Amino acid sequence: MLRRFTRFGQKRPKAWIFAWSLWFVTLWLLSSGTPAPENVPKIPHLDKIAHFGFFFGGGGLLCGWLRHQFNKLNAVLCIGITTLVGSLVGVIDEYHQTFTPGRSGNDIGDWTADTLGSFTGAIVMILVLKYTATWSNRKSQALNHSD
Repeated sequence: MLRRFTRFGQKRPKAWIFAWSLWFVTLWLLSSGTPAPENVPKIPHLDKIAHFGFFFGGGGLLCGWLRHQFNKLNAVLCIGITTLVGSLVGVIDEYHQTFTPGRSGNDIGDWTADTLGSFTGAIVMILVLKYTATWSNRKSQALNHSD
């Protein structure tokens, strides 16, 4: 299934950027809403975990698009660009929250979680793409050698 997913993205790079755009719109809508209800159990730093996880997904999508759109882009540059874009989006998100009633915004911890999530998502996506490419190459080589 993972191989099909990456093959689909390789054939349709615009699907990656479309998915990332949906991710960005979802982020904007979430940032425009009210924060979590007050009557839920308090889990320390849960908001940081949520920021990390959400930006992990966005970083993976953006990195997937970069790798498939620009074939000659090496992994380190892909991770760097993804981390930079994710960090900038995190800054914009935090600034946007300052205009949302009930939100504080400009939280350096949230921005750090955004940046680290983007970075980690990019690394994982590079590993997934390399694994599926290697796995696909091994499978096709095995089929060629059995002839």
